[in-house]
Amino acid sequence: MKRKQLAGITFISLVAVGIVFLLYVPDKTQSEYDPGIPTVFVHGYKGTANSFDFMLNRFENKYNWGNKAIVYYVSASGKVEEHNLNKGRKEPTFIQVVFQNNRASFATTSFWLASVLQQLKEKYEVETVNLVGHSMGGIVSLKYIKEYTEKTYPSVANFVTIGSPYDGIYSDAYFRIHHDPAAEDLKPKSKALSRLREGEFPENVSVLSIASTGDTVALPESVHALRSIIPSNQLEEVVIENPELGHSALHENAQIDQLIHSFLWQDRGQ
Repeated sequence: MKRKQLAGITFISLVAVGIVFLLYVPDKTQSEYDPGIPTVFVHGYKGTANSFDFMLNRFENKYNWGNKAIVYYVSASGKVEEHNLNKGRKEPTFIQVVFQNNRASFATTSFWLASVLQQLKEKYEVETVNLVGHSMGGIVSLKYIKEYTEKTYPSVANFVTIGSPYDGIYSDAYFRIHHDPAAEDLKPKSKALSRLREGEFPENVSVLSIASTGDTVALPESVHALRSIIPSNQLEEVVIENPELGHSALHENAQIDQLIHSFLWQDRGQ
């Protein structure tokens, strides 16, 4: 009889301890869950919010792949303004970056991207991100990965580059129309493109490069110049054979949606 009473008292004590623990553990611990690695989307030369708006809308509302949580607007002077859209859904989380001056040099734009990511780390304690860049957005993302390696910035786990001309734009006519710092950097053999080849690429970053045979701005040959920067064991390349899939349509393509999803989340179990 005494043993039964003792067992009953022990059970009640354990339950009481459990209740006290649940009531008095810090709020952060109670609500904590692994949100996965947030993915940051970076538009290209002359890009706007529309560059990735439709893709992110599909990701969130059509495919239910995650939650567009934050849009960062960077003014022409480099001031960062945050619009938090988090709806309390579980991640993966999508973050969009929009540059008001969308014709700035590679160096300036990558500095602005670094400022955004530094703020993301300081405010939300984000240690690691994925990057998705279209066109010049891929180039400035690459610069961030190679040049902003200090602990004050988030590291990069996976990088998707879509139609990014790493050897420049092979069109004289293009540069008769466009005259600005970014256009100068996008010229073949520019100093800015040469600098991309300097230094080592971090060995822990996996890269997916996507090109299209219908892209007359970032020709597949220029996109493939990434091979001279990233080791082959870290680089996966896809060329879509579609003469109708032009440069500005790359972020509006269901096949590319699926490639991104597979590379960033499905194959990695995120």
